[in-house]
Amino acid sequence: MTASPARIRDRLRRPDCEIHYEVTGSGPPVVFAHGLGGNHLSWWQQIPEFAQRYTCVAFAHRGFSPSTAPADGVDPNQYADDLAALLDHLKLDQVRIVAQSMGGWTATSFALRAPARVKALVMACTTGVFDFRRSSHPAVAGIAEWAANAERTAREWFMSGIHPACGARMARDQPLAHFLYREIDDLSHRLDKEQLRMRLFAARSRAPEEAAALRFPTLFITGEEDIAIPTAGVVAIGAAFPNARVERVKDTGHSVYFERPGLFNKMVGEFLDAAG
Repeated sequence: MTASPARIRDRLRRPDCEIHYEVTGSGPPVVFAHGLGGNHLSWWQQIPEFAQRYTCVAFAHRGFSPSTAPADGVDPNQYADDLAALLDHLKLDQVRIVAQSMGGWTATSFALRAPARVKALVMACTTGVFDFRRSSHPAVAGIAEWAANAERTAREWFMSGIHPACGARMARDQPLAHFLYREIDDLSHRLDKEQLRMRLFAARSRAPEEAAALRFPTLFITGEEDIAIPTAGVVAIGAAFPNARVERVKDTGHSVYFERPGLFNKMVGEFLDAAG
């Protein structure tokens, strides 16, 4: 039996909140940035595997339990500052980042400010701060149709008790995982996630052409049944990165890392290992 890797749990004090973080394992550092429906626990299927050869840093964004929220609410424009402060606190000059959905806003904001500190980047079901609607890539031609269908589907799922970030297939085929996802999501029930979602959409303001400055290796992963972030948008923004590739996963929704952990870990592991 493989021994459990060493783990450190602590809080980073910021001027207006506290950020909970955990450091597990040893080796080159990898930071995991969770999505709107999660927190540091979302990576329960990744940390045990990657901590065998990497130092894994998982944190809960400001406002997501057990981190605390500023009195005036959560502003996603502060995410990159929080990440920079955490890396400085841990004395990590350069890191690999694995970002899911909302975590992509954190990762891309940080990368645009400090590209030399990013060794490699995984963008899972996200385009971060890059606005795919401003892309000239032919893939975006069907975005309006996708959006109308996604909105209708999300309403139907909500009425049926299906979490949109999981999807009907995951709820049907993996009911325990679907239940766990909802439980993790509910840990941050005091956070106004609809308000935060609107702030995230407003922060998706960078032109795709700005990605040309991000020359580190990047892996985009998208679930083809995703109703939160369109596959077409991920393809378009992935094409704007100078050193990126896009992996499309069939029969999977918005949470590839949660729904298909074996495949996700294999893709990410091979990518990170190749990045050095």
